Amino acid sequence: MNLRENFRIALRALAANKLRAGLTMLGIMIGVAAVITLLAIGDGVTRFVADQFLGLGTNLVFIIPPQEEPGPPGHNSLTENSLTLQDAMLLADAAVVPGAAKVAPVILRNTDLQYEGTVHNVLVRASTPDYSEVVNFIPERGRFFNETDYNGRSRVVVLGQETVAALFPADTDPLGANVKIRGINFRVIGILKEKGAAGMGGSQDDIAILPFTTAQERLFNNRSQRTGRYLVDAILIQAVDDKSVQDVIIDASNALRQAHNINFRDEDDFQVLTQQDFLDAFGAVTGVLTVFLGAIASISLLVGGIGIMNIMLVSVTERTREIGLRKAVGARYRDILGQFLTEAVVLALLGGLWGIGMGIAGATAVHLAVPDLDTTVTSSAIGLAVGFSIAVGLFFGIYPASRAASLNPIDALRFE
Repeated sequence: MNLRENFRIALRALAANKLRAGLTMLGIMIGVAAVITLLAIGDGVTRFVADQFLGLGTNLVFIIPPQEEPGPPGHNSLTENSLTLQDAMLLADAAVVPGAAKVAPVILRNTDLQYEGTVHNVLVRASTPDYSEVVNFIPERGRFFNETDYNGRSRVVVLGQETVAALFPADTDPLGANVKIRGINFRVIGILKEKGAAGMGGSQDDIAILPFTTAQERLFNNRSQRTGRYLVDAILIQAVDDKSVQDVIIDASNALRQAHNINFRDEDDFQVLTQQDFLDAFGAVTGVLTVFLGAIASISLLVGGIGIMNIMLVSVTERTREIGLRKAVGARYRDILGQFLTEAVVLALLGGLWGIGMGIAGATAVHLAVPDLDTTVTSSAIGLAVGFSIAVGLFFGIYPASRAASLNPIDALRFE
């Protein structure tokens, strides 16, 4: 008996019990749909994180205080042997780090902003005028603070889109308005372009950026008690191009070790990270998350497979006389085995194909609910789902098919 004939018999057998076959396929449909949807979500999260880091450019180097695990600048509190403003000035010297285009020290603090009666907690970033270009924070309206503002300790602030929406009424123009930070008035001089997603240290649209000098003298006074130097949470270096990143890492590390009087065999009191390091760290997390989600979804496939085995055992029992008759007219063991295996695989495959449609619909619904999350279903996910469907049909169809093929034809013909 050829494969085409097996398919024809399988479809005819399923058509004879449409409701039973449909309910059995439902388990596979739900399992496949869950696998596809959750894999799409996992891949979407991975792409989402990568896009946020790449949106800053591909030639950034982050220097942060030592931490147990890599994390965003400002993740841990500063120590006395941490980074200083003088370190940033040293690294900005073209003779020390030739591959550096721009250098920006940063302080990160969660602080309340107030406009009239509205109070909003926001991540305040204090840095230099170069910070705008280093991290690609470009004002949509107004301007970023300049050298005059920086050197004059001006009380000016640049806000993100979410911060503006949280603080100001819809009919109020924030440009030129005064907001209070720790009781001190700051004039809004710029509104940043929308980034549209979360990035390092929180949402890139829910931020306030101040001149470093103003923040140090009027707000934070973040000095070392031992040396009196200004401490910073991170130093960001923009390399001239992608090829210069490794040279920047080497030169910056050597310069800081020398400035901090670190002996040859001693460990650094700082960490040097690139965007790829952050991507690898987040990629490892999202990779585990994707596998975990896929494993949970696979439980549904397992349940669907058990349903297929159950229904195939019922089918074998119902068609015992038919099996005996086929054997009596010359059907071999492999013919009966192939017939029932084909029926199990067809049952799983049809359920899998419907499940693919449901999975794509589920992924689309997630994207509509969270537009920033790209949940495009990849061909590999579809291929994996189809492969799983066929594998489930084969695995859970082997025992019923083997039982059918092993029936004694005489006993089968006597079966009532």
